[in-house]
Amino acid sequence: MQTLTKTLSGAQLLLETLKRLDVDTIFGYPGGIVLKVYDELSKQNDIKHYLVRHEQSAIHAAEGYARATGKCGVAIVTSGPGATNIVTGIANAYLDGYPLVVITGQVSSELLHKDSFQEVDIISITKSCTKKNFQVNSINDLQGTIIDAFYTAMSGKKGPVVIDITKNVFSEAAVFEESIYIDNKNVECNDDLSSLPFILDSLKNSKHPVIIAGGGVIHSNACENLFKFAKLFDIPVVDTMMGLGAYPADDENYIGMIGIFGSYAANNTVRKSDFVLSLGARLNDRIMCCFKSDELAKKLVYVDINKEEILRKGNILSAVSADINNVLDKLISLTQGEKNICFDNWKKEAVSYKSRNVLPLKRSPKLHSFEVVQELYNCLKDKDLPVVTEVGQHQVWVARMFKFNKPRKFITSGGLGTMGFGFPAAIGICSANNQPAICIAGDGSFQMSIQELATCVDYNFPVKIFILNNGYLGMVRQFQEKSCNERYFATKISNPDFIKLASSYGLGAVRVTNFSGIKEAVDKALTTDGPFLVDIEVEPMELL
Repeated sequence: MQTLTKTLSGAQLLLETLKRLDVDTIFGYPGGIVLKVYDELSKQNDIKHYLVRHEQSAIHAAEGYARATGKCGVAIVTSGPGATNIVTGIANAYLDGYPLVVITGQVSSELLHKDSFQEVDIISITKSCTKKNFQVNSINDLQGTIIDAFYTAMSGKKGPVVIDITKNVFSEAAVFEESIYIDNKNVECNDDLSSLPFILDSLKNSKHPVIIAGGGVIHSNACENLFKFAKLFDIPVVDTMMGLGAYPADDENYIGMIGIFGSYAANNTVRKSDFVLSLGARLNDRIMCCFKSDELAKKLVYVDINKEEILRKGNILSAVSADINNVLDKLISLTQGEKNICFDNWKKEAVSYKSRNVLPLKRSPKLHSFEVVQELYNCLKDKDLPVVTEVGQHQVWVARMFKFNKPRKFITSGGLGTMGFGFPAAIGICSANNQPAICIAGDGSFQMSIQELATCVDYNFPVKIFILNNGYLGMVRQFQEKSCNERYFATKISNPDFIKLASSYGLGAVRVTNFSGIKEAVDKALTTDGPFLVDIEVEPMELL
């Protein structure tokens, strides 16, 4: 490939490199340190920049973009408080495994380590919640670092990477090298699949196998192969919250979500099984607390691209550190030409457990979140729209009551449980496809990022916001009811009039106080151009 000789400033080189890496969207918030980058952004049309109202929202929006597209999300912020405000968003992406490249401005290199104005050591701060982080204080290192950052974010278990760039770099000049791209980093696949024949034999010798589908199935684009493999043997499938949509919920082999907020049927299926094939699921404490100590170890086959996750599992039946799609491809190929064992009777038994799932109970004649969520699903199930949640009781009801038949249709904060994630994430999703995104929020969570109503209005993003308004931090209040003898301290919250607030920002809104008003509100939201807010008053003392 012919090398293009072109001398650029650091700000220009940054944007030119991002373009060559197929970046079309950046979320951010300007400041003095990154001003030259913003000046260059104003001169071009290839990369869209979306101005949020808080730096944390920029990271959540970039993650929403990454979740919707499978691409790497990108955000840029300035130094000091601009950088420190991104940490929660980075930690969220790190725990849920979504790729981000986050660019932070830094004071000039000659002012480093002198407690200069708005200087913080963001490299040290983010070391524990990034795959890798870089500080660039010479333009000669800029282009290669950007390419390395994208490769790191997108390879293996995906995750966030921070590039901290000193102010002087944006003004320095260097030759842009056309010939170095992320595409040229050809890395051999090191997947060790030698244990798969043993795993397949163990499956065939079992009587009650089950597949656990985690978020890694979606990351690996392995949903089609998962369906094919489950059907080969007629194996029951359960999933984690992050794996919702990896296997179609309407299929007869699907049993439900496991874990502390999962269903009886799904947890009991895993409990009764004698072979567990876990695909891309971290199996963290929210899941393992549902089973006796080491109950799964002797029957667990753990497949994950991240070797560190495997090391945490200790002594189990077998483990494979590999891309899940490659594993399923190989398992399917190993079964060709053989008469496969069918576990149809076991599958029917697992399906029968659904009759023992616990049904929600009403505490009063008021609207309850679970019936609101059920009706929202009934109204939206044929729309094929992404559903984003905030964190709290409403999140669990959506996970339980919506049926997700496709990947990347359920977006939520799993590992970190970040209140304030859902609304800006929905903005990121809308930026990717310019189609409506459904955001279901609690009144507490929504106020964590309420200022992003301005962002929605500025860009006319069609985020349809449904607030389940109970006047409490509902999940914490529920814990207080069970663990603190009903001492409800610091969980009752005051709210603005969300209808008036929406109007002040310039978007339409309606309030719902009875069941019959839900469908009308959904219809109004979906037929209104741009963002729309629905405030739904629900029972404050409900329980999951």
